[in-house]
Amino acid sequence: MSTATNIAHSATPALRSAGETSIRTRNVDLFYGDFQALFGVSIDIKPGIITSLIGPSGCGKTTLLRSFNRINERYGNVTTNGVIEVLGKNIYDDDVSLPELRKAVGMVFQRPNPLPISIYENIIFGLKAHTPKGELKNSDLDNIVESALREVQLWDATRDKLKAKATILTLEQQQKLCIARLLPLKPQVILMDEPCSALDAEGITRVEELIAEMRARFTIVMVTHNMGQAKRASDECIFMYLGEIVEHASTGDLFLNPQQEQTAMYIEGRYG
Repeated sequence: MSTATNIAHSATPALRSAGETSIRTRNVDLFYGDFQALFGVSIDIKPGIITSLIGPSGCGKTTLLRSFNRINERYGNVTTNGVIEVLGKNIYDDDVSLPELRKAVGMVFQRPNPLPISIYENIIFGLKAHTPKGELKNSDLDNIVESALREVQLWDATRDKLKAKATILTLEQQQKLCIARLLPLKPQVILMDEPCSALDAEGITRVEELIAEMRARFTIVMVTHNMGQAKRASDECIFMYLGEIVEHASTGDLFLNPQQEQTAMYIEGRYG
């Protein structure tokens, strides 16, 4: 299968057609040392839509999200059992390259984390790290930077200050920059861990609008504690509780006609 070969080696795999599975897990258990954080997680996540992970604090949402690009392993003493397939490849196969996996599966964190370098250098940082020296021309880099900033609606605001430090930007602009920083690597999946939690109301609206515009080109999986955001921004929702999947449905069905009592109690604000 070409997607599997590509994740294992050098090229970024193409998205499958809509309706098929982009991320698939079967019976995933995850442990931090002796503590079990995920229990028998089996889900299918489609490309071309936004899927939100919801549930009370500590239920395993972020742990599950970070398992999709194996970033949990950075914290040490992590054991994962079961199958996690991304773009048709089990990411725990021996031939999987973590750098290639993390190119294909980008991550946006809770608080914007631009590097303390220029706006321009932020955009090309990952690309330069993954490209042999001398293969990128300055003219190519200029075009890449402009394209990425245009895609996240930042070009007009930054075109005259590309050499300025990224930390001069507002929090909203910094978060958009962090999304733009992923794009030159041509990811197919973008993971978002509460991407709007540090923003004001106007910033939340604009970042949600950006995410909505990106949905057709990427598989987007987002952790959110904000039920209003889950309803506004998601096509499907997965409700988790104590490390287990309780319910996975279209956003409309989950909020209007939940099938599990735990789900109904949570979305009605009776706990969490």
